[in-house]
Amino acid sequence: MILVNTDYISGKELEMLGLVKGSTIQSKNVGRDITQGFKTLVGGELKAYTEMMNDARAIATKRMVEEAEKLGADAVVNVRYASAAVMQGAAEVMAYGTAVKFRS
Repeated sequence: MILVNTDYISGKELEMLGLVKGSTIQSKNVGRDITQGFKTLVGGELKAYTEMMNDARAIATKRMVEEAEKLGADAVVNVRYASAAVMQGAAEVMAYGTAVKFRS
């Protein structure tokens, strides 16, 4: 499956199949939250949160690809990511784009 953040793929004619998306909601680990809270006192990257968000993006992307595959897509164009807090200590990550099939 080809994933791009442009609305085209060089050398390919595309047939649009429709919007596809994948999402996940991740929550913070209480132990991780405490240690990362201490990190904010001295500054620097919150590596545990970076890892959590990277994992969430990977899960959302996998689910988007699975939805595209069900439509018979060859690729997803205009891939975008969005995130939002859904409650204290939890965030949703969504991956979305347009599923396309290559024209012969």
